[in-house]
Amino acid sequence: MSDFKDLRIVDNFYQTSLFFPMPAVLISTIADNGETNCGPYSLVQPYYVAGKDYYAMLLSCRNSSNTAQNIIKRKKCAINFFPDGKKYFKEAVRLSWPGDTTSEKMKGFGLTLEDGLRAKEDPDGKYPKIVGESVQVIECTWVDTLDGAENDGPMPEGEDHYTLPKYHDFNGITSPYGAHFILKVDKIMMKEKYYNAIVNGVKKGDFPPLPVDYGYRDSKNFWYHRARRMITELLPVRKTTLQSVRYAADRIDPEIKFTDDALEMIVNVPRIFLPTVLRGCVSWAKENGVTTITSAEMKIINDKRSKEKKK
Repeated sequence: MSDFKDLRIVDNFYQTSLFFPMPAVLISTIADNGETNCGPYSLVQPYYVAGKDYYAMLLSCRNSSNTAQNIIKRKKCAINFFPDGKKYFKEAVRLSWPGDTTSEKMKGFGLTLEDGLRAKEDPDGKYPKIVGESVQVIECTWVDTLDGAENDGPMPEGEDHYTLPKYHDFNGITSPYGAHFILKVDKIMMKEKYYNAIVNGVKKGDFPPLPVDYGYRDSKNFWYHRARRMITELLPVRKTTLQSVRYAADRIDPEIKFTDDALEMIVNVPRIFLPTVLRGCVSWAKENGVTTITSAEMKIINDKRSKEKKK
């Protein structure tokens, strides 16, 4: 430990006290005048990833920002992952200046806005447009009922921060200057090239060129890392015996049976995840009227995009 130094932790520590790699996205929302507002963000990440009846992202942001205010008022947003390229990052940096109105910010917007899937499926609803140049887009709805945030109102006129008797712990207005939004994933949209890669099996050359943002580092520049060629590393293989998998499978559900050839297909699943995998197989079997899972059924279950292939 002798070559480590104790760095002072200050506000915005992820930018000022760390080298912290993050995604670079534009979040589109609906402004008061009905226009789509785009703001650049990096503090966005998966939140609910399994075991819930919906999936969710988490956004951390300044609560007086256009993005935060629009989410509080209208609940909808889209997370646009723009590709690596100087013009895209330059436009993201231009959009980052605080205090601009939507009309000021979006005047001369250098990218393309178009309707997303939600707007096409629900023509009478109001949804922010998405950025057409994006590699992928997540359309979301704020789950304002979590942490009692449904009564959070917009920023008081003439104020630059919230003064509340109590702030939320994890959703809504969480401090005088900050907000966290748990965003339900409504749709994931992806350009055809990358859609096909995920559905048919991703190879090294199929990964999209997405930039990595290192945040605001000094008084002059934003810094980001160009996308580079992907490098693979084989996963460790710790093969469980068929007998141990059979022991677990026979105790999951008395109504659903597994053949040996089916269980052979999951012997590489780490032991800690095996019960979850088996329960998922049982749920699929019951939904599809199957009482014995063979290798044929297991192939269908293992194909996480089987429904999309059928479409």
